[in-house]
Order: sequence, then C-alpha cells, then structure tokens
Amino acid sequence: MSELFELYTTDGLRLKGTIWLPDNQPESITCLVHGFGEHIGRYEHVAVAFNKVNMALTAIDLRGHGKSQGKRGHTPSYDHLLQDLRLFIKYISGRFPNIPIHLYGHSMGGNIVSNYLLIDRPTAVRSAVVTSAWFKLRFDPPQLKVAVGKAMRKIYPKYSESNGLNPDHLSTDKSVGKAYNNDPLVNDKITTEMYFAITEAGQWALDHATTVEIPLLVMHGSADSITSPEASARFADRASAQYKPWDGMYHETHNEIDKEKVIHTIIDWLKQHS
Repeated sequence: MSELFELYTTDGLRLKGTIWLPDNQPESITCLVHGFGEHIGRYEHVAVAFNKVNMALTAIDLRGHGKSQGKRGHTPSYDHLLQDLRLFIKYISGRFPNIPIHLYGHSMGGNIVSNYLLIDRPTAVRSAVVTSAWFKLRFDPPQLKVAVGKAMRKIYPKYSESNGLNPDHLSTDKSVGKAYNNDPLVNDKITTEMYFAITEAGQWALDHATTVEIPLLVMHGSADSITSPEASARFADRASAQYKPWDGMYHETHNEIDKEKVIHTIIDWLKQHS
C-alpha cells in the first residue's frame, strides 16, 4: 500500500513524497534520499522488498527532480537540500511517532545523508545506509570545464547543461539503462550551483568525517565508473562506519543483476539496528 504526501519547503516549493507501507504495523520506517537526476519511482522494487519483511519505506522527490517543483537539477545552495531533508524527517517523525526511523541515501542522496549525520548528529535516527555516495566522481572533469563552470556559478548559478551520464554505466543489467533513457521523469540537466554545491559538500564530508554516532553502513560497487568507491571507503574508515564493497557491480547496486542480495543486505542491517 502506498500513501502520497506533499511538503512545502522554506522557499515555497512543493515536494512530492510517497510512503510504501506493509499490510501490518511496520516495525520501522526508512527515509530514502535518491540520486541526482532520478526520482523515487525508480525505487518501488526496493519498497516491495521492504514491505515483505514488515518494514516501511518513504521518499521524496528532491527539489528540481521527479514530480517536485523547482528548476530541474538545481538548488539555490547546499543548505537548501539539508533543510529539505530535515523537513522530510520531521514530517515522518510526526507521522510515525513510535516507530524507529532509519536513513538510506544513494549517490547524491548518500552525500546529503552523510553530511546530515556529520552536521546535525541526529538522535531520532537509529541507523543509516549510504550506497555509491557522491563524495567524489570516479574521474575529474576537464579543468577548463571546471574553470568555466566556476565563472558561470558567480554570474548565473542557474546555468545548466547535460551531466554527461551514460545510462549504460548504471548497472551491468542493460535493461536498467534502457529504462532510464525512456523515463520521462529522469533529468540529465545540472546547474553550476548544484554541481559545485555537491562537489564541495562531498569533499567537506571527507575532510571532516569523524565517528558517526549511529550505526552506518557504506556500500559501493567496485566497478562504479560514476562515483568513487575509494572515496566511499575513505569516508567509512574516517567515520568508523562499516564498509561493504560489491565486486564487479556498477553505480546502482540496488538495480544490479544480483540486486536482491544488495537489497537484503540493506534490510538485514536496518533490522539489526531497529
């Protein structure tokens, strides 16, 4: 069963959310933060797996993504993304006051969740999982492109261009890339402000990572060509988190051929820490 909801940000944007509920009272609820350019509808199969073991999953389309409002692929600042996550968690805490809450962030969402854990030190969250986090890209973009982007950020931070993502690099299951290409809610535009905000926040998390006060599982596919597995391993070490590499897997481990194993590793971790 799914339940739709809406949140309104401090700057007046409407964010669309979904709660996927099991048939019985859930033993926990996990707040999912998705990756750049995608939307929460791409996680319905994850929600099905959660619901089968009596766990609820909830997510919002981030600003500028999916069915939520905002310029595609843009944020006015990184703090706006953190404020949106705080708003989301506050809503879910009020909606489910007596149920353990967990966090699950993928790619850009892993960046946001990690920074939230380091900055806010939340006590209302039992545990967290981050997968394929965007701390660093696997390969740095050309220096000239970076220099032009920095100049544009000062002049016109909403300037956007294609992120250059090759959907075939999402999963070794080629049907995933094809579905991504044909998904009308997927967006490949990223603004200069969004790119540098996420890049700088990823580096900040690596530089300032200290022991996270709740159990944290960090996972990454070893063959990810989009975000850096080495950066995830480094963050996990500095944050005293558990690190789980997935040999031969690409960026979206939850959409790999062996995705059931990945999803149930996440579920088992969350169950152990409810």
